[in-house]
Amino acid sequence: MQPLSELPSIILASTSIFRKQLLEKLGLPFTTAKPDIDETPLAQESVEEMVNRLSLAKANEVASTVQNAIIIASDQSAVFKEKPIGKPHNYENAFSQLKGFSGQSIDFLTGLVVIDQVHQKTYQSLDTTKVFFRKLTDNDIHNYLMLEQPFECAGSFKSEGLGITLFEKIESSDPNALIGLPLIQLTTHLKASGIQLPYLKT
Repeated sequence: MQPLSELPSIILASTSIFRKQLLEKLGLPFTTAKPDIDETPLAQESVEEMVNRLSLAKANEVASTVQNAIIIASDQSAVFKEKPIGKPHNYENAFSQLKGFSGQSIDFLTGLVVIDQVHQKTYQSLDTTKVFFRKLTDNDIHNYLMLEQPFECAGSFKSEGLGITLFEKIESSDPNALIGLPLIQLTTHLKASGIQLPYLKT
């Protein structure tokens, strides 16, 4: 058992409510911090390269403000027909996105970085989740968009909500990754940093 007093400070480099809720599943005490970085894609950069770069940049930015902590950062982007998928911002764009996804599949790339300042190590990994869509009617799409209004979500859906009704199947090594934080890979990195999981408070 690892006493609470012996745990290093754990910081989630994100203010996403979804990532916060996912990390809470592990039962570890942690705080959150908002990384201040430029997330503009670089010229000729692949989506995989961008996700890995931004995950590391978020972790490094928060790490520069603390000492002897463990910093967790993640970045996610979706790809459809080898092109990145953005946020629709309005009903018309969202309808067009989902119409294009009907009967097709998209890939979600979720980068993860853990900086262990105590042992001066950095762990980095990438999860790929493939989402297969049902054949969607215009009515399916309209009803979904009116109910959930996912206009600030890349791909125009919320997998943790009614978006699941649009899917035929999901192929993933970690169901948490699609929501924004690959907990299986994160557990592996935290164990490598000497944190006992499952964590029993004493």
